[in-house]
Amino acid sequence: MSFSSQSHSLSTRPEKARVLGIPVHLLSDYLSWLEDRQQQGKGAHVVTLNAEMVMLARKNKELASAIAQADLIIPDGAGVVLSLNLQGKKQQRFPGIELAGALLERMAKNNPGDILFYGGVPGRAEASARFWQQHCPELTIHSQHGYLSESEQATFTQALSQQQPQVILVGLGVPRQELWIAQHRHLCPQAIWIGVGGAFDIWGGAKRRAPAWFQNNNLEWLYRLYQEPSRWRRMLVLPLFVWASLIHRDRG
Repeated sequence: MSFSSQSHSLSTRPEKARVLGIPVHLLSDYLSWLEDRQQQGKGAHVVTLNAEMVMLARKNKELASAIAQADLIIPDGAGVVLSLNLQGKKQQRFPGIELAGALLERMAKNNPGDILFYGGVPGRAEASARFWQQHCPELTIHSQHGYLSESEQATFTQALSQQQPQVILVGLGVPRQELWIAQHRHLCPQAIWIGVGGAFDIWGGAKRRAPAWFQNNNLEWLYRLYQEPSRWRRMLVLPLFVWASLIHRDRG
């Protein structure tokens, strides 16, 4: 996935569309928009929207509220792009793992700073941090797994407030990561917060990302099902999402 070099200043408000009532922002260059936020000392909560999240948010008001409050909602999943296309809105898919990775690489080149990886089973965020520390030694990357007791969570959030990292990548899964970011964002108001789902599994070497052919043909979900057959129940939401999108289009 390549990212356009066209710049979007903070005065450019992303166009907002809706997918089954859930908002999503339309831009040609999400990365530059985030960089502008950093340069102006403004943080952002980034949601990486896919079909599963849309369907869950339609039932979970707390998740829907967290998404609506986010500063940038990108079309991560093929289903979201399909729904936009049915509305006559041509928008490229931007997987969250690629946007987060591109942001880290751009920071290493132009604006090295502190990064936090938070989430996953013990050792997973740490392995991801080692991967990126080797790839971008200019960055300072901290890590914390997501299995914390109540007292450990309090200690962690206190340290987070003191450290003030520039980018905070949260891999707690949906909807937990979106709710956690919405609850704790005030601790680091100038940071870029991104919910990255299973990115730590891939960066940390526990799983492989789908080959390019699957990615380019919007079939990454099928490869994930091949890797994790137990996901089949979760995948049942996809045909329901497509059907709902068709009905929504017919109703205008």
